[in-house]
Amino acid sequence: MFNPSRDQARQFFFAAWKKFREQAVLSDLEAIAVEHITRHPEYHAILDAPERYQEREWRPELGQTNPFLHLSMHLAISEQLSIDQPPGVKSRYEKLCIALGEEHDAQHQVMDCLAEMIWTAQRYQQPPDGAAYLACLERKDPKR
Repeated sequence: MFNPSRDQARQFFFAAWKKFREQAVLSDLEAIAVEHITRHPEYHAILDAPERYQEREWRPELGQTNPFLHLSMHLAISEQLSIDQPPGVKSRYEKLCIALGEEHDAQHQVMDCLAEMIWTAQRYQQPPDGAAYLACLERKDPKR
């Protein structure tokens, strides 16, 4: 199973962005990452300066969003959708896309639920609860 360290994950995003900017050939995973990066122009300057941001800490308690965590969550969601895991996540995502009219907005709604599921699993030292994740996605649907 692919389980990169914090530094490896960051290096992956720095390298994918650099390759994209240099118009080099991207791997499939790099292309997916770049697709998400391009939707986040607020991260472009960070990804252009690896020497400055490789070691930087972002503190959620100070209202800061870690761009590498955010992009990693987008990648995780893309993978979940590609294999419909947990079963039903893809159909719920598609409903959100229709309801919100924008795939990126729907991804962020899914991200909220994924983060909640991960936080709960870590907090209570339990495995991730796919049913709770899907229920959260159902609650996100504004047409519900």
